[in-house]
Amino acid sequence: MIEWRKAYTEHEKMGKEDCSDVVSYTKNYLAVHFKLDYVNAGGDISNYYPDFMIKLSDKRVVIAETKGREDLDVPLKMERLRQWCEDVNRVQTYVKYDFVYVDEDSFEKYKPTSFKQLIDCFQEYKGEK
Repeated sequence: MIEWRKAYTEHEKMGKEDCSDVVSYTKNYLAVHFKLDYVNAGGDISNYYPDFMIKLSDKRVVIAETKGREDLDVPLKMERLRQWCEDVNRVQTYVKYDFVYVDEDSFEKYKPTSFKQLIDCFQEYKGEK
C-alpha cells in the first residue's frame, strides 16, 4: 500500500510551489476516527475509514484513499464516499468536500508532479452511477 507521506515527500522534492494549494493533511488515525458505513461485497454493513484528509487553500477538503491493490470492496467504498461528499456539499457551502482514489500502479505510471495534477489524473470512481 502506498502512503500519502511518500507522495507528499516526492512533491516536496519538486519544490514547494507544486503543493502550494495544500494547507495541511492528516492520516485518518484512531483519534480522528472519520468513518463511513457501507454495504460490503458480502452484503453486510461495514465501517470504512478513508486514509487521508487534505485541506486545500480554496476551502476544499479532499478525502484520499490509497491502495496497493484493489479488493472487492473498493468500488463499494468509493461509491459510498462519493455519495457522502455529494450529501455534505448539498447541506452546507462553507467547505467543498471531494475525494480521490490513488492506486499504486497508476501513481507510478503517471508520477504526478503537483497535487492538482494528482486530482486531475485520478478520476476513477468519479462518474455518476
